[in-house]
Formats: sequence, C-alpha cells, structure tokens
Amino acid sequence: MKRALSVLAAVLVVLSLFSGVAAAQETRSGETVVIEEGETVKGDLTAVAGTVVVQGTVDGDLTAFGGDVLVEGEVTGDADAFAGTVRVAGDVGGEVSAAAGTVVVSEDASVGALSTAGGNVAIDGTVAGDVEAAAGSVSLGPDAVVGGDLTYDGALNRHPDATVAGTVREGSPASPVPAPIGEIPTPPPWLGPVYWLLVNLVLGAVLLAAFPRFSDGVSTTARTETLKSVGVGVLALVGVPIALGLVAITLVGIPLSVAGALVFALLLWVGSVYGRFALGAWLLALADAENRWVALALGLVVVAVVGLLPYLGGFVDLLVLLVGLGALSLALYGRYGEAWNDERTTTA
Repeated sequence: MKRALSVLAAVLVVLSLFSGVAAAQETRSGETVVIEEGETVKGDLTAVAGTVVVQGTVDGDLTAFGGDVLVEGEVTGDADAFAGTVRVAGDVGGEVSAAAGTVVVSEDASVGALSTAGGNVAIDGTVAGDVEAAAGSVSLGPDAVVGGDLTYDGALNRHPDATVAGTVREGSPASPVPAPIGEIPTPPPWLGPVYWLLVNLVLGAVLLAAFPRFSDGVSTTARTETLKSVGVGVLALVGVPIALGLVAITLVGIPLSVAGALVFALLLWVGSVYGRFALGAWLLALADAENRWVALALGLVVVAVVGLLPYLGGFVDLLVLLVGLGALSLALYGRYGEAWNDERTTTA
C-alpha cells in the first residue's frame, strides 16, 4: 500500500508538470541531456532523457523525466523530477518535488524545500524549509539540516547529529488543536512498520489464495533466476515511468498515462509482496521446509525488521522490490506475452 500511495503521489506530480511542459522556454530530449559546467539556461527547462545531468545553471524551473536525474550545479527555481533515481548534489533555490525509486540530497547540497515519494529517501545536506517524504525508508545522515518541519511516511532512520528545526511527525499533518502539554505527541516508532506489515500480509494472503500456482511460479522464478529478475525489475522501475512521461507529453496521452501509472502502482505493491514471499520461501528452503503461508509471514517479518536498520533497511527493501517486480513481470510475460506472440504468428 505504501508503494501504491507513493506512485499515486507520483501521478499527481506528473500532472502538475504538464503545465510546465507547455510553458517551458526550452525543451531538451535524447538518450542523455547534460547542462555542461559553465552553461546557463535562461528560463525554465524541460528535459526528457534516460539521464539528465545539470552541471551548470538553470536560471528558472527544472522539469525532468528520466531514468537518472542529477543536479550538481544550480537550479534557481523549483526542480520537479519523475525518475528512477534523483540526486541533488548542488543547489536548488526552490522546492524539489521528486517521484523516484531513490531520492538523495547529498552532503553540501542545498534545497529550498523537499516533497518526495520514493522507495528510499536519503538526506545528508541542507533543506531550508519543510520536508515531506513518503517512502519505504527515510534517512537523515549526520550532516542533514532541515530548517522546517519533517513529515514522513515510512521507516525513519535519523542520525543523532542530524538537525531538524521544526516538528518531526509521521503521516499526515497533526490536528491544529494543541496537545495538553503544548507539544504534538509522537506515535511509537514501531506503529508504522507494524501497520504496513499487516496490510502487506492481507494482500499476500489474497494473492496466495486466489492465484496459488501463479504465486508459486513467481516465487520460483525469483529464487532460481534472481539476477535476471533484478535486471528486469530495474528496467521496469526505470523504463515504465519514462514511457508514461513520454506518453503524457501529448494532451491525448494524459488519460493513458494516468491509467498506466495506477496500474504500475498496483504492480509495484504486488511485486514488493511477492519479493518478500520469495525471500521467505528461500529461507525455508535452507531449513528443508516448504509452506507458502509460513514463507509469506517469514518474508514480511524479516524485511520489516531489517527495514528498521539505517541505510541497510532501505537497500534491502529496494532489492526485494526489484526481485519481486522482475519475477512478476517475467511470470506475466510467460503467461500472456508468449501466448499473444503465438496467436500473432498463427494469424500471420
């Protein structure tokens, strides 16, 4: 559910970018778009590419669709990105709005504010204003400085040296009614992970009960073709958002892009649960045991526990997602893609 909500948030980000696409003073596309060091783009820039790199200056707003988006130079306005990985290692004067698998604000980087949805969000630079992050893992490094409030949805890993000037809270903004002691009560840190564990358990149970053979096939693929599954998962996580962004550039393609994003959100959620199921099945196999229900519960618990660890938790969560998403894609192709190709061959 968390990933589904994250991608739904990504859809809203994409929709908000369409007006920027129409009004942008400059648009660049290709396999790689690079704003070289010393180069200045006057006005807003829209970039659609596999890799978008800003080493120089964008004197306006940046809108980027890509597999990887890297800001090493300066963006004087806002930076909106829809990509597999978004990394800010320079300066963004306005707000960074990012929907990505990984979002990083590096040490020595500076942004005005941060609003993001992703699998893993890591902040080790300076955010002058508020941070709103929905992710599997939200990490604040030792050099992280947040000048405003931090609102997060996911597992928070905060280094003792990280600084947050405002309020730290999980979920939606708290009620404006003040607490009796004058402070907003903070929920226990285990509440969020336990809630999502139960939600994923419900989805996993539905999948195993409704599609037992297919679910076993996905698990087997994940365990016997792990590297292939990871590769396909990376291609899906990076390629699908790019394809949806390209489709959405045209006005006619907006409804198709929105519908595709909703379907992709569901696949991300299902893939993440299947990844946990495959992990549990693999751990049981090490003990010469086999039980799909125990495997589901074991995989969910292991990932939830590891997810509480700083940095490692986010990496494991992303890896499990890639394996599950890739195995799910391979299984769907094996069931429907090959049959469709055979039908086309027969018709021809």
